[in-house]
Amino acid sequence: MSGSFAVESSVTLAPYTTIGLGGVAAQFVRCTTIQDIQTALGHARTEGLPVHILGGGSNTVFADEGFAGLVIRIDTRDVECIPEQDTTVVIAAAGEPWDELVVQTIERGLAGLECLSGIPGLVGATPMQNVGAYGQEVAQAIEWVEVIDRESGQLEKIKKDDCGFGYRTSRFKQQDAQRYVVVSVAYRLKNDAVPHLQYPQLQAALEDRSVGVGVEALQRVREAVLTLRRGKSMVVDAADPHSRSCGSFFTNPVIPKAALATLQQQYPEAPFFEAEESAHSTAQASWIGTHVKIPAAWCIEHAGFSKGEKRDGIGISPNHPLALVNYGGTTVQLLAFAAEIQQRVKDVLGIELQQEPITIGERGPVSQK
Repeated sequence: MSGSFAVESSVTLAPYTTIGLGGVAAQFVRCTTIQDIQTALGHARTEGLPVHILGGGSNTVFADEGFAGLVIRIDTRDVECIPEQDTTVVIAAAGEPWDELVVQTIERGLAGLECLSGIPGLVGATPMQNVGAYGQEVAQAIEWVEVIDRESGQLEKIKKDDCGFGYRTSRFKQQDAQRYVVVSVAYRLKNDAVPHLQYPQLQAALEDRSVGVGVEALQRVREAVLTLRRGKSMVVDAADPHSRSCGSFFTNPVIPKAALATLQQQYPEAPFFEAEESAHSTAQASWIGTHVKIPAAWCIEHAGFSKGEKRDGIGISPNHPLALVNYGGTTVQLLAFAAEIQQRVKDVLGIELQQEPITIGERGPVSQK
């Protein structure tokens, strides 16, 4: 293949994921430009190879057998800021480390991403799963997403209203999961430097909801978020063995209100949300009014699992029941433990938990619940 890069063979994938699992990729290429990505996709079409697009690996679980195709690692870097009256449009390449971008926006006094501090991964993954935390999610800020159509190789810009954003999902994760490669994302952020403080746990951590405005206020919110995340081992840290995970392994289940009433007959204290924790016009869920959302962490613990519980080389984090941690295990062990948790939650509570990270088998994504 011609270009400014070379295709590597037999590359071990585990080091490219935050959970540290996975076998060998048949072929692997690092792309530093959009043209590189287009060339790599063309190579895969010519060779008849399955393709997996890899960013920061924080939401990916590779099979122990590896991947019998081409892994395209996105290493593009660029950030452009365009002031527009009361807002600034920040355009970031898909390969930009997410938390570094958050720091840049805070230093510029731009509000809109501060509660998303400390989330691992790259910019390109944020619209795919509508990354969110502590009352904020990227769908609130995204203006458009630039993509490559895998079949045509052409560039397209998809406006925010056409991205199909929902709770931890989008069209890029659902119906168009294998159609597009995200190459850049535009975020419209506010110039007023007013922090977003709607999440009760974050408010409590700050003690005073009136944190003020400006860069220092945004930084104060960032530090509070990082403290909360570190306490749950949700910040990737080589010194913290409990952070060797994909973060939250399950999404919060949405159930009908009738099912909630049945659940509360046995568990009157069962917590729930009547609406999105961070509701907004681009990702209002169709379930609001007829369904509620139950915290997955509560479901896991009330199904009889404990923080710190282990199966072989995989364990539930001692700091957060939603994180499954690799303590020297395998992907088979991880998925078996996840399935055990799902089955017991279903048996005990009648609730189905959905896996958040994607599983990549030898030929591509594996169907999962």
